Amino acid sequence: MNSQNVTLDRQIFFTITHTDSASRARRGTIALNHGLVETPVFMPVGTNGTVKALTNEDLEEIGFSIILANTYHLYLRPGTEVIEKAGGLRSFTQWSKNYLTDSGGFQIFSLAPFRKITSEGAAFRSHIDGSYHLLTPEKAVEIQTILGSDIQMQLDVCTAWGTPEKKAREALEITIQWLKRAYESWRCSVDNGYNGSLFSIVQGNFYPELRRESAEKTLEYDTPGIAIGGLSVGENDEVFREYLYLTSRLLPDEKPRYVMGIGTPEYILWAIEQGIDMFDCVLPTRVGRNGLVLTHDGPVSLKKAENAGSFIPIDKSCSCKVCKTYSRAYMRHLFKTREILCSILASYHNLYFLNKMVLDARSAISENKFMDFKKEFLYRYLNKEDQNE
Repeated sequence: MNSQNVTLDRQIFFTITHTDSASRARRGTIALNHGLVETPVFMPVGTNGTVKALTNEDLEEIGFSIILANTYHLYLRPGTEVIEKAGGLRSFTQWSKNYLTDSGGFQIFSLAPFRKITSEGAAFRSHIDGSYHLLTPEKAVEIQTILGSDIQMQLDVCTAWGTPEKKAREALEITIQWLKRAYESWRCSVDNGYNGSLFSIVQGNFYPELRRESAEKTLEYDTPGIAIGGLSVGENDEVFREYLYLTSRLLPDEKPRYVMGIGTPEYILWAIEQGIDMFDCVLPTRVGRNGLVLTHDGPVSLKKAENAGSFIPIDKSCSCKVCKTYSRAYMRHLFKTREILCSILASYHNLYFLNKMVLDARSAISENKFMDFKKEFLYRYLNKEDQNE
């Protein structure tokens, strides 16, 4: 199919501005419809069109230029009809910068007892009201086009750690079939005026040959960017790093690379080292709502009694407004009394912390000092040497 080899250059412009001399880490920019995105970049997750506990103003204040929203959840509630009438997701939510939307594939993956995967699509019952739905590759593109996504993801089949090779191959083959259909549907949407970009997804579970086959077949479709799927799905750190290393080397340098669903500092820095440009996760806000805050000396649980009389900031090395203003003792008090303010402040701090870490990583790349930065950061954060250096 000739159209497979045609890049729609107007959809996405990725420029590598510097590559670290001692690793594959790189800085770059992605020019999207609603502003320039500098990479590497961490994207907060706004599942329902909002990053939990934070306002759009909070996110802009921290410095985010792109956030993620969830196709599955927005399709079910409030529904594409409502969002379309509002003029798209950006008008509906009043977020002025870029949106990346996932396809809904991971959510359907997590609904194993309530879904059935066939070559046609993913049939599932809503977790809200039990209603029956069929999400096809074309439908996923249609929904994301209505949302007005700056970057949309193809519908894929994600498999968990421990999946037998035969099942992993079936999932890979369906994912490639779905990519063909998604690509054609996306091209049609572009011809009709849609300005967003489509990212394809490499799968293959934890089988090297399947990963290679998936990458090879995925690259036949010249999508503007490529994601690595099926990582951080139950495997240990060593396996994650092995397959991150393997898969990242199968992808072309000239396209932005995205690892889906990683949000711990060590996973992010390991990914940056391997030339990954984009990553997202619910972790910083989810753990924040549960009283866990990220610090340069490792995660801190606010609920612990030792914080009751601790009048130091969450992190003395952090310059966010939460650390400048509030003590651990006060934060613990908010958590123990179930005050909403604890979720707000902890989530703000955690996102600021990760964003600042990525900003510092960018600077280190520009100075050819990324590996030193990573080693020093993780030595303090993990309270030990990174055993995989």
